[in-house]
Amino acid sequence: MNAPVVPSAVVPSEPHVMQTYGRLPIALARGEGCWVWDVNGRRYLDGLGGIAVNTLGHAHPRLVPALQAQVATLMHSSNYYHVPLQEQLAAKLCELSGLDVAFFCNSGLEANEAALKIARKFGNDRGNHAPEVMVFEGAFHGRSIATLSATANPKIHAGFGPLVPGFVRVPLNDLPAVEAALDAHPNITAIFLETIQGEGGINESRIEFLQGLRRICDQRDLLLMLDEVQCGIGRTGKWFAHQWAGIRPDVMPLAKGLGSGVPIGAVVCGPRAAKIMQPGNHGTTFGGNPLAMRAGVETLKIMEEDGLLAHAEKVGGELKAALKAGLEGVPGVVEVRGQGLMLGVALDRPCGVLLQRAADAGLMISVTAERVVRLVPALILSSEEAAQIAAILVPLIKAFLAEPQA
Repeated sequence: MNAPVVPSAVVPSEPHVMQTYGRLPIALARGEGCWVWDVNGRRYLDGLGGIAVNTLGHAHPRLVPALQAQVATLMHSSNYYHVPLQEQLAAKLCELSGLDVAFFCNSGLEANEAALKIARKFGNDRGNHAPEVMVFEGAFHGRSIATLSATANPKIHAGFGPLVPGFVRVPLNDLPAVEAALDAHPNITAIFLETIQGEGGINESRIEFLQGLRRICDQRDLLLMLDEVQCGIGRTGKWFAHQWAGIRPDVMPLAKGLGSGVPIGAVVCGPRAAKIMQPGNHGTTFGGNPLAMRAGVETLKIMEEDGLLAHAEKVGGELKAALKAGLEGVPGVVEVRGQGLMLGVALDRPCGVLLQRAADAGLMISVTAERVVRLVPALILSSEEAAQIAAILVPLIKAFLAEPQA
C-alpha cells in the first residue's frame, strides 16, 4: 500500500536548534525495514538509508535485541582500559580487508581526520617536515577544518578560511596528472581519495586508475589512503569498493554503514601504516565504546549470515537497470551511474526541488552535487521495493525535466 501523493504536514519549528540544515518539513517517528513513518503517520519508502548509514534498515529483528542487551550491560567505559569488543571488530575488519590494525572513532569525519594525521606523521617520520597530501576534484572528506580543506567544494570552504595548507588537488581518473603533480610536489606523502565519490555526485574511480595509484604509491613509497566511509561495508557488492580493483590500500577510513545507525568510525591500516601511530599520538573519548563496537560486530555478522553483499549487487543492478530503462533518451538525463546500492542519476540542471517532490510521492532520496539524485538505501532492499523506487522516481524526473528552465 503506497502513501497518498499529498504534501507533507509541516512540523513544529525548531527555534532552539542551530540552523545548520535546510530541512524538509518532515519529522520521522519510527521505521521498519526499508520504510519510515513521520509524526503524522505518513509512510515513506526510504531510498536514502540515513545517507548510506542504515545498512540493515530500521528496527532489524536481530540487531535491536543485541543492542538492547549491550545497553543493559555496558555502554561506555574508557580507552584507559581494554574493550574486548574492539579487538573482535578490529579482527573482523582486518579479515575482510586483508589489512592489519584498526583504530575506532565516532564518524567518517574523525576517521578521515585520523588518516590525514597518519599521512603527516608518515612524512615527518621520514624527515619530510612539510608533508603534503594529494586529493581530488569532486572530493568530500568532511567538515572539520582539515577535512574541508581536503574537500573540493568551494561552497563548503566559504567563510572558513584560511584553509589548512598541504593539499595538492588533481582531476579524478587522470594518472598522467597524478604523476605530474607528484613530480612538481616532492613533499607529497600520501594519495587520498574516495573510491566512489558520494557527495561529489557518485563519481567512480576507475579500476585501472585505482590499480595505477597502487603501483605509483609502491614505486614512490607513498601511502594510498582510500576513503570508504560511504561506499564501503558491502554497499557496492563487495565489502569495500576498492576490492573490485583487486588492490589493498595502506589506510582505509570507514564509518556510516558499519554500525547500521549507531555512530561509529574506523581507520584500518595495512603494514606500511600500521605502526605509525603510537600511544599519545591520537585518541578519542567515545571512540570504540562497547555499544558502537557491538553494533559493528552484529552488523557484519548479520550481513554475512544473510548474504547481503550478493543481495546488494543483485538488487542494485535491478534498480540501476530500471532507472536506465525508464530514463533512456530523456532529454536532460546525463547518466545513471554507480554500483550496487550506491546509485546516482545525473541531470543537466540543478534538481534540489526533487527532494520535496519525492517525499510528497512517498519516497526519500537526496540530491548531491546539485544535479545528481542519490540513492543509498538499506542493503536489505527487496527487488519489489527497488521496483517501487524506480516507479516513483522515473516519472518525477521526467516531469521535472519537461518543465521550462528558468
